[in-house]
Amino acid sequence: MIAALTEWSQPLLAAKYWGWLLNGAAVTLLTSLLVIAAATLLGMAFAVARGAQLLPVRWAAHVYLSIFRNTPLLVQLFFWYFGVPGLLPPEWMDWLNSPHWLELGGLRLGWPSFEFVAAMVGLVLYSTAYVGEEIRAGLGSVARSQTQAALSLGMRPLSVLRHVVLPQALAHIVGPLFGQYMNIVKNTSLGMAIGLVELSYRARQAEAETFQSFQVYGIATALYILLVLLLELLSRHIQSRRRWGRSRMERA
Repeated sequence: MIAALTEWSQPLLAAKYWGWLLNGAAVTLLTSLLVIAAATLLGMAFAVARGAQLLPVRWAAHVYLSIFRNTPLLVQLFFWYFGVPGLLPPEWMDWLNSPHWLELGGLRLGWPSFEFVAAMVGLVLYSTAYVGEEIRAGLGSVARSQTQAALSLGMRPLSVLRHVVLPQALAHIVGPLFGQYMNIVKNTSLGMAIGLVELSYRARQAEAETFQSFQVYGIATALYILLVLLLELLSRHIQSRRRWGRSRMERA
């Protein structure tokens, strides 16, 4: 009882540790956005491959799905961080681990840490399997008559997919797709295991130095809830305001 009262009598958290947690939240947000963008683009290609007419393409997509959906994400992150470096030439690893800069149109960007690169690769490949399945379900919900009608008008298959099928498919899966995006935000916390300095990593650092477990993890939890809530609000906004992917039936 006395110990609990003593912890409550301490300040909520020193400014230094607030900075740590906010910095970790920023890394979590950046990582999540990059993974969401990459997994969505790759997921579209994966969804098309799952429905391809060529058997080898469908088979390769099925193998990909089996591997990345049937193994734990944490094991996959360990593979990319500890396993793959053993197969790379030492000079490659030296380059990846050394600080250097990238020049992009006058913009000077620092090369990310190997922990960040490994976490990104693992999260993107894992998330693509789930996001791609959601997109595939959306593609399957579009009536084949839509494709047949577009082809009969002389449109090319790629144009039909881009302008007719994909907008309707995405319109059907906004909710489930954002559900996967929320999972991506939460899955970034596993990057802590390979040294990604995201929110969970920073929370563990702050708790180890302050011993204010309730305050630190309470704030970290609130920050995670805030990030997920922002995605939920964005999902609802898109579903209520979107104009694409809707079909209108009018009487003749």
